[in-house]
Amino acid sequence: MMTDWGAHHFDIAQWGLGMDDSGPVEIIPPEDPKATKGLRYVYANGVELVHGNSGGVLFVGESGQVFCNRGQFRAEPESLANEDLKTMPIQLYKSTNHYDDFVKAVRARSKPVCDVEIGARSASVCHLGNLAYWNHRRLKWDPAKEVFIGDDEANQWLNHPNRTPWNV
Repeated sequence: MMTDWGAHHFDIAQWGLGMDDSGPVEIIPPEDPKATKGLRYVYANGVELVHGNSGGVLFVGESGQVFCNRGQFRAEPESLANEDLKTMPIQLYKSTNHYDDFVKAVRARSKPVCDVEIGARSASVCHLGNLAYWNHRRLKWDPAKEVFIGDDEANQWLNHPNRTPWNV
């Protein structure tokens, strides 16, 4: 599920953290090597994202928490849901149909809500998590260069030999 539903949820988390054009700098697996939840992603600004059991995306802050998942939105305290959305540091939008959004973007010659770069970054978060779970290793990541820092073995995981006759 990490690279299936995970891509949808990590997309929202990356957006909410203002990291659509970046990603985590460290990925820390849980202590239990058999665990399938509890992986932590650490961002350069110190924020931690935890792969957990919320069934969506749960943002926890000093003033409360906000939960969102495909058509669901809850805030605690409820007053957080009434905040002036225009004052938020990230662009807020409601996306009900990515297909329609894509067609509108093509017609307007603009970027869709989730363009290819954002989608690739969200997928990378999923793959980084899987690599940390599978190898039960703490990984340091450079989101700008998209390489593991000081880890030649892990960097070998980034490329796979192409099948003949395919090449890049």
